[in-house]
This record gives sequence, C-alpha cells and structure tokens, in this order.
Amino acid sequence: MTETAQWHRIGAVASLSGVPVPTLRGWEIRHGAFKPMKTGGSHRLYSEEDVLRATMLRQLTEAGHAISTIANLETSRLSALLHQQRSTHLRQAAAAAVPRTVSLSVIDLPLATRVQTARFRDALSGVAVRVIDAVNDLAEAATHGFAAAPDILLVRVNSLHIATHAALQRLVAQHGFRHVIVLYSFGQERVVEAMKLGGMIVRREPLSDADLTDLIRSLLLIDTRQPSDFLQPGVMIPPRKYGDQALMRVAGISTHVLCECPKHVAELIAQLASFEQYSQECLNNSPQDAHLHAQLSAISGSARAMFERALELVARHEGIEL
Repeated sequence: MTETAQWHRIGAVASLSGVPVPTLRGWEIRHGAFKPMKTGGSHRLYSEEDVLRATMLRQLTEAGHAISTIANLETSRLSALLHQQRSTHLRQAAAAAVPRTVSLSVIDLPLATRVQTARFRDALSGVAVRVIDAVNDLAEAATHGFAAAPDILLVRVNSLHIATHAALQRLVAQHGFRHVIVLYSFGQERVVEAMKLGGMIVRREPLSDADLTDLIRSLLLIDTRQPSDFLQPGVMIPPRKYGDQALMRVAGISTHVLCECPKHVAELIAQLASFEQYSQECLNNSPQDAHLHAQLSAISGSARAMFERALELVARHEGIEL
C-alpha cells in the first residue's frame, strides 16, 4: 500500500517528528505509545495523530520526562504537559529579565489592594509592586495630583463607553503615562478597538492574577529609553485616520481607476493596521522580544500612514468622501 496524506510509514513518521526509527519501534513495542494499522504485507501505517504524538513525546522526553510515564497518555494530556512546561520556562526566563520593582498608578481601590497581595507578588515571581497612586475612579483621577510617572497606569472600570475613552485620553495626555492597562466588565466593541488603536492594552474581566502579571511583565521588558532602529529621533507614528468600517465602505465603491486601486489600498491599510495592533499586543518574554515587536509596530505603522496618504490621493482623484 502506498503512503497517503492520511497514513505514513515509519520512515516518514521519523522524518516528520524527529524521532529515529529505532526509537519509534522501541516506544511502540515496549511502551505501547502507538497502535499503527498493519497492511496485508505487514507494513505498519501511522496516522496523523501518531505523528503528532511522536513529536510531543520527543519534546517531553528531551525536557526530562520518562517515556514510561507519558507513552500511554492521551494526546490532549501530552499537549497540556507541553503547554505547562513552556509556560514555566517563559515565566522563569522573564523573571530573570524584568526589573525587580514595578511602580503602578491604579484607578480602582479594590484593584490597588489586589496587586499588593502576597498572592499577586508570588505570581510576579519576586518583582516588588509599588503603588505610588491609588484613586477610586476616573472622576477622582481627573483632579488627582499624581506624584510621579509610574511604569504602568492600571485602570479598572465596570463599563467602557465613549466618555470613558475620552476621560482616559485626557488623563494620559495630561500626565504622559507610557503604558496603560485597562480592565473592564462590559464595553462597546468599537470603543474597545479605538482604545487598542490608541496604544492601550484592554482586557475583559475576569482576568486571573497570572494573566495580569504576564501583561505587566511584558510591558516592563520594553526599555522606553532605547531608540528605535527604524524611526529617526523625534519622529512619531501618526495614529490611524480611518477605521475598519470606513475602509470597508471605500473598498466597496466602484470607480474608474484601473486595477480597483481604492479597494486594494483600503485593504492594505486594514491589513497593516491589524498587524500594527498585533505587534503592540504581543506578550514579550525578553527585552529582545520587546525591541523586535516595537520595530515591527513602527514599520507597519509607518507603512500604514503612507498608504493612508495614498488613499487620500486616490479618493481626491475619484471624488470619494473619506
């Protein structure tokens, strides 16, 4: 029987998984790790799941797990073990790289209490949390005299709406907060997207201590004093001019421009803006990660701004209202 996309002979499994053929045979015969199908000619045929299992078993044994203890585990359990192992490794690597103290200004008193608990400190793996300002809500924050610029402004609100966004924008502009994390319970999708586009990290509650500390840690790894290799000193990436709905409207307009330029330019802007936001939201596990994501965000943001200018040229030529 010939090999198909669904079934593989042992040599193909070895090539795809990185596990030598003798090892695969040993895992199968001694530990029952696989149950291949046998053809009339006594050839063993392995499924796609067997290839996946072999790959995960290799990764886990290389990390120190004994094959005898994991050979018979379900694929989902093997995947969970790998996820746990990677998470532990990333946390340990990040713990060695981040500063030993993080300063926070917190809007929401219960949240300020939460981030100073021993459990939260344990989740941050020894990084000391210093709350330098704590206020009850955005209304109080508007008149509060913040002592100094913290590493992070941490905000919790019950609902996100346009007024909330505007209040946060005024606060950031007034005090120059570099990093802002906003937690919310309910919110309008368009407001959430607008806040993300403005550079804020926005997450819906409930958010576990582990997830929140991961966000904080990723921001601490960004050295804001380090200049970008891509941007010239003093040059800022302009914010988005056109939202997704406006771009979709332009993309759907029929014009006389060859090759449907408005449609293609609008689609390029949307893709670049999505990647720009994705780069901003990627969690960073090292200073090198943070610097790379900053570069990617700067490059995609600059390209997006240039194509917005191109869209304006096309729109002016075609009489399209943006």
